[in-house]
Amino acid sequence: MSYLNFDKSLLNNLERSLLKEMIRTNRAGAYNSTTLVDCNTRKYHGQLVLPLPHLSDDNYVLLSSLDETVIQHGAEFNLGLHKYGEGNFSPNGHKYIREFDTEVVTRTTYRVGGVILQKERLLVSFEPRVLIRYTLLEAHSATTLRFRPFLAFRSVNELTHENERANANMDEVQNGRVNQMYQEFPQLFMQFSKGVNYTHEPHWYKDIEYPKEQERGYEYKEDLLVPGWFELPMKKGESVIFAAGITEVNPRTLKQTWEKEVERRAVKDSMAAWLKNSASQLYKREGDKCYLLAGYPWYKESAREEFFSLPACTLLINRPEYWEAIMDKTAVEEVRAFLEGDYPKIRMTGMDEPDVLLWFIRSIQQFAENRSIEEAAQKYGQLCADIIEYIRKQKHPRVFLHSNGLLWVDGTQRPATWMNAIENGRPITPRTGYVVEINALWYNALCFASELLRAMGQEHRADLVSYQSELCKSAFVDTFWNGVYLYDYVIDSYKNNEVRPNQIWAAGLPYSPLDRKQQKAVVDICTKELLTPRGLRTISPKSGEYRPVYIGGQQERDHNFHNGPVWPWTIVAYARAYMRTYKHSGIGFMERMLVGFEVEMGELCIGTLNELYDGNPPYKGHGGMSYAPSVAAVISVMKEVEKANKELSTL
Repeated sequence: MSYLNFDKSLLNNLERSLLKEMIRTNRAGAYNSTTLVDCNTRKYHGQLVLPLPHLSDDNYVLLSSLDETVIQHGAEFNLGLHKYGEGNFSPNGHKYIREFDTEVVTRTTYRVGGVILQKERLLVSFEPRVLIRYTLLEAHSATTLRFRPFLAFRSVNELTHENERANANMDEVQNGRVNQMYQEFPQLFMQFSKGVNYTHEPHWYKDIEYPKEQERGYEYKEDLLVPGWFELPMKKGESVIFAAGITEVNPRTLKQTWEKEVERRAVKDSMAAWLKNSASQLYKREGDKCYLLAGYPWYKESAREEFFSLPACTLLINRPEYWEAIMDKTAVEEVRAFLEGDYPKIRMTGMDEPDVLLWFIRSIQQFAENRSIEEAAQKYGQLCADIIEYIRKQKHPRVFLHSNGLLWVDGTQRPATWMNAIENGRPITPRTGYVVEINALWYNALCFASELLRAMGQEHRADLVSYQSELCKSAFVDTFWNGVYLYDYVIDSYKNNEVRPNQIWAAGLPYSPLDRKQQKAVVDICTKELLTPRGLRTISPKSGEYRPVYIGGQQERDHNFHNGPVWPWTIVAYARAYMRTYKHSGIGFMERMLVGFEVEMGELCIGTLNELYDGNPPYKGHGGMSYAPSVAAVISVMKEVEKANKELSTL
């Protein structure tokens, strides 16, 4: 049995199985995603979803579903599943599922009487094409398979409805057909590895529902076009491959392509293997550029998420070639363009956010931890020093260095931190003035930059930056320390005393402005009031602002976003601070925390971690199905625990 395996008792129970999703990407922006029982519950789900830059920055669903039917002795057994109104599901194909596993590729096994059919799927690397292989494992009589393609041809942020513009024509290509539903879209080629019969009988399947969108307060009913169906006979032991892509393929090459792609995939038989797979799913190559996406299914290239997540999602999973492709060939260029004011060269969003350049320096610091300070200084030392000078000389459009050594930001009109939910264009959590994690990052960046400069032989500049760090350290404690924990932000005489997780960075970064006693106090209050099995709550349950459940319409969810739910990305700073405080006695505690995350990887989006979770039990997941900072944080914690165990074994 594979590491993540699900049997018929779960799969046949829609209340449970519809909550479990899967997502696979081609590392170039395209993905395949649905639930374990192949019932789409989000408008973002689809068999082939891909970016179409000539239309917009959105992803687009071309092939929504592919319904299979097993035919024996004239009897039809439809394996598809869609939700319609009043809680009705049709055609209830989930009742034939016997097993789902994901050890190498996703594999679903169906049993229909004496027929056992296996379905496996994958995306071709760096190519917008999905392959689905069907293998008839058992059959006691002649068997035919029928396939109905459900076409959408729309943005993931929209829904389609029956209309006269839609082109239902299917032109013949080798072993299949091609459709172009609307002129502005590319053609969709649907082909098989063997000859297939096609029957043209266009029909709109109306009012298919997406429960996740209904839950979020969005439009949730869609009409999908089925232009006809394919049929082919199969023999026991035979396999056939279906391919859907925007270019034609030679059907004779599909078997070889499948085998080549399977060889590229490692067996995922542990939490570490799954996290490595999840991280690599977030890579996106685009021409000569390479990025780490913030997540799926709706996130794009975001600077904060990339710089926070990149070391863990490359170096810590032994993929240094992607660090080089993303950092050296893309990120460095875009950071340099920002410093020089050459904004058209910047693809990543949020480069001007007040903390982003500080996260970039923290990313380089992790490179130094993984390699050496000398190599970091050689490759990135000058750029890090330039960033410090850029901020010190008041060139940053959204950051102001005050004479006390602290950074001041304006978060009243536009969010200045990662707690960036807005309502009517204004921040819901208007953190402004001196913000605790931004200044903790600033202090850490100054100390590390000084270290880099010394490695570069620039002692005088290193002394200047070191002096700046001492100034910052003194002001940090005077400004934020209230005797028990750290204020979240301070502006003029107002000191925000909400207990939030942002303070944990002051105790969890390599260079802390706090003494040991203060660090322990921060760790202890975060443990007491914020810690859950999924990370730290965004605010203490003791607060009158506490709204732990991420539910309701857009407005309600936005108000709750950073006022109670748990964001797993905070766990990495907590783990480092906890183990710094409690030394080797903290190892077992963090190992137990990792068990909670391991359980979660089998709950919602299989093999990965969501963006956020409810602040109260059972800590239900929400937001992006796979979120880079969540994945990166848990990878980092695993490595911290592994490192501590090695140190302990040498004592």
